[in-house]
Amino acid sequence: MISRLPRWVLMYAALLAFMAGIINIVGFLSFEHQAVTHLTGTTTLLSAALASGQSAMAMHLLVVLGSFFAGAALSGLIIGDSTLRLGRRYGVALLMESAVLILAVRYLQDGAKLGIYLAGLACGLQNAMATTFSGTVIRTSHVTGMFTDLGIYFGHLLRRAPIERRRVIISLTVIGGFVAGGVCGALGFQPWGFSVLYVPATLAAGLALVYAVYRWHKAGQYD
Repeated sequence: MISRLPRWVLMYAALLAFMAGIINIVGFLSFEHQAVTHLTGTTTLLSAALASGQSAMAMHLLVVLGSFFAGAALSGLIIGDSTLRLGRRYGVALLMESAVLILAVRYLQDGAKLGIYLAGLACGLQNAMATTFSGTVIRTSHVTGMFTDLGIYFGHLLRRAPIERRRVIISLTVIGGFVAGGVCGALGFQPWGFSVLYVPATLAAGLALVYAVYRWHKAGQYD
C-alpha cells in the first residue's frame, strides 16, 4: 500500500497532523484540560472515573469518546470506501471538518462543553478520512502508531534488515506535523484563545479547495 500512495498524500498527512496538533493542544489548554485526539488516555481517565464513582466525569468522557467515534462514522458515511480513488468526497469531509471547528470556537468561547465534543468530532472525521485514503497506513490525530513503526524499523536497522524508507518518512512527517501543530497552537492560544482553531478550520477548507482543483485538472486530462 505504501508504494502505491501518490506523493500528495504525504503533504496532506503533514498538514492534517499539524491541524490535529493544534486542536489537541487547544483542548488540553482549555477550561476542560481535555485532550481530544488520543483516546487511550481518555479511556484510561474513564476507567478511573468509573472506579471512583464519578458519574458526571464518566459521562463527560464517554461523550468525548462518542464524539470522536461519531466523526469517524460520519467520514465513513461520506466517503464510503477504504480505497484511495479520485472522485471520492474527501473535499466534502474536509469542508465539514472546517465547519465543525468554526462552530466549536463559538461554544468554547462561551465555556460550553459542546465545544470540546465538536473538536473531538472534527478529529474523528479527519482521522478516519486519512485512514481511508491511506489504507490504514496513516493516522493523523495521534502518533502512537508512528512511534511504533519507527521503533520497529530501528530494530530492523540494528539487525541490518531491510526497512521501508517511505514508511519511515511518513512516520517522521506525521510526528513532525503533530508536534509543530502543538507548538503553534500553544503559542497562538496565548494571544488568541480559542480563535486559534480558525487556523485548522481554514487549512481544512483550503485542502478541500486544492483537492477540488486537482480533481478537476485530472478529469480534464481525460476529456
